[in-house]
Amino acid sequence: MMGHVDQLASTINFLTLGQEASHAFPIAQAIDEMKWAGWILWLPILSMLFCGVCWILRVRGKAPAWATVFLLGSSFFITVALFMNYSAPVTIHLFDWINIHWAGGSLVANFSLYVDKLTLLWMLFVTGLGTLIALYASEYMEADLGVGYSRFFAGISFFLFAMSCLVMGDNLVMLYLGWEGVGFASYWLIGYYYQKPSAVAAAKKAFIVNRIGDLGLALGLYLIYHYFGTVQYAELFTQLQEGVDAETAAKGGWMIKVIPFLLMLAAFGKSAQLPLYVWLPDAMEGPTPVSALIHAATMVTAGVYLLCRMFPVMQLHELALPTVAWVGGLTALLAATIGMAQYDIKRIMAYSTISQLGYMFMGIGLLTTFGAAYHVFTHAFFKAVLFLTCGAIMHGFAGQLDLRKVSGLRHMKGWKITSYTMLYACLCLIGFPLISSGFYSKDLIMAQAFITRGPGFTALGMIAILTALLTAYYTFRVWFRVCAGETKYEMGDEHHDDHGGVEHHPHAPGPVINFVLVAICVGAVASIFLGGWAESMVNQSSAQIIDHGEHLVGFWGDPHRWMPLVASSVGLLGLAIAWWFHLANRKAADSLRALLLSNPLTRWLPTAMENKWYVDEIYHALIRAPLWGVGVLLYMIDRYLVDMLLVDGIGRLPRWMGRAFQPLQNGVLQSYAISMAGGVGLVVMLILYMPKLLAWLGGAS
Repeated sequence: MMGHVDQLASTINFLTLGQEASHAFPIAQAIDEMKWAGWILWLPILSMLFCGVCWILRVRGKAPAWATVFLLGSSFFITVALFMNYSAPVTIHLFDWINIHWAGGSLVANFSLYVDKLTLLWMLFVTGLGTLIALYASEYMEADLGVGYSRFFAGISFFLFAMSCLVMGDNLVMLYLGWEGVGFASYWLIGYYYQKPSAVAAAKKAFIVNRIGDLGLALGLYLIYHYFGTVQYAELFTQLQEGVDAETAAKGGWMIKVIPFLLMLAAFGKSAQLPLYVWLPDAMEGPTPVSALIHAATMVTAGVYLLCRMFPVMQLHELALPTVAWVGGLTALLAATIGMAQYDIKRIMAYSTISQLGYMFMGIGLLTTFGAAYHVFTHAFFKAVLFLTCGAIMHGFAGQLDLRKVSGLRHMKGWKITSYTMLYACLCLIGFPLISSGFYSKDLIMAQAFITRGPGFTALGMIAILTALLTAYYTFRVWFRVCAGETKYEMGDEHHDDHGGVEHHPHAPGPVINFVLVAICVGAVASIFLGGWAESMVNQSSAQIIDHGEHLVGFWGDPHRWMPLVASSVGLLGLAIAWWFHLANRKAADSLRALLLSNPLTRWLPTAMENKWYVDEIYHALIRAPLWGVGVLLYMIDRYLVDMLLVDGIGRLPRWMGRAFQPLQNGVLQSYAISMAGGVGLVVMLILYMPKLLAWLGGAS
């Protein structure tokens, strides 16, 4: 047992933070000032309440949108003020929440803010992009002016409140509150079009799949409290910085090493990684601003934030981070292969999000939390642009999202801003050399695969490079098909004109949508120059990495020098392939697909990719259908055995007996005489024959 304890303690000390004070990250100090920072949380709640009043009064104007934009914008400016006043990590107490003490211990989880540089990094883009996307939605959701309009912006406001609680809470209980809150907000907004069965099904799917991950977070929270005696970050990180003592290691045993895997499960669910990624593509059933806000820039990054924030805890088991890296890499590759064969441009962007999230998880597992967090930051901007441009196309072409039915967008009047902001965002996504933010953030992660020593990390780096090639292909497959080429289009059938008929001509985005697209694009450009700033933000938080010298620079040279060249070459190759098949010679793509389908040896590849590798069908066969069958069986047992035979049967027995004897009480004198005679006869028979019967039974036994 002592050997096991010593091994655990040495693993903690080596893999986490070490003992040198120079390497210790700063622990937050509690202060009573700066309570004004709490308005970052309260303003979204005020916005939600105002939208609720508008819903009750059935306001048909844009008051819910303007109030939401103003209050969320104010929350962003308070975040900027908090950033400008930041000097060291602090805990800001807002009010007492859970504060329980007993003889053997205590549980303290107050409503307080944990403000360090990682918190500020996340909150700056969450509140900033949240404000701009709400502004975009003010025009995009015009068709729903009235009750639906208020309901939509109330959902957006609640989401920002929940996300702020998740990121800014100073303890795991408050993080869990925000975690569940963003899950509920996602259910609320994905199912916004509740009249559509597909939207309702997508909302339920997102909620249920996320609940699997939420169970991991709940169990991880419990085990952390049980073995470390606290759920507050400052106290927990202090303990981990000092190393796990022998008493705690002996008390926890293998259960302590399970904690990273439980947190990992939670992150995989919220951030759509294998095997829990299946909810994110279906979430595109919600309005496009929801896709941009929740499923590109904020909610899906909650899992990455969790692992960065709890990075010291993630190192309680030596295989936890390699597992994160491999799951991220395989998810990135799988999602990229599916995205290559889809035709709905929003779903292609959804699979792209899953793939890029895979890169972020890879970065954490490869010990570059800075690379992961920086890619979160850059991805938030360019992926928001991609979703919002897809939304503008959908809005203008009556719901049309099929890339085969819209072409030459950049040549149409009023669509140049949409086309060229999408172009720049596509360049960022593929990591185009020098001018795109993805070039600087994604390459960091790919290079790290050839630096960090771990199980098969070199192969993981090769997978990352292959995924980059596929990413460049499917990204520009969309842009070349939709924005380039000859001008032609086919309208969708979701929106209607003022007279109730189907629209026959596209309408270009208005000034608000165009302004937001340009503003976020400017943010994407600015993020190129913020790499050093982002690195300092991450390295002065609980997500900092201590360099233990475990690298392969001697064998591979310096991957940070040659990876930009390799990644750029691969990206340009993918772009060139997309140009050939989807712009220069579009018939070649159809011919290649027909050729693959005609050959029995290759038919499976395009079929499987177009059907998303049949993952949903496999889940249905192995999990959903058996659970449904068990549910039906239990329902039948409950209804026909428990209810009908036991509960209802016992309840009906006196009534049945009463009905059996009811004829005896019919009021007819002759009937009573017959009953009395029969009773006398029965008594006589018992007196005469009962002793003989009992004697016979006794002899037989």
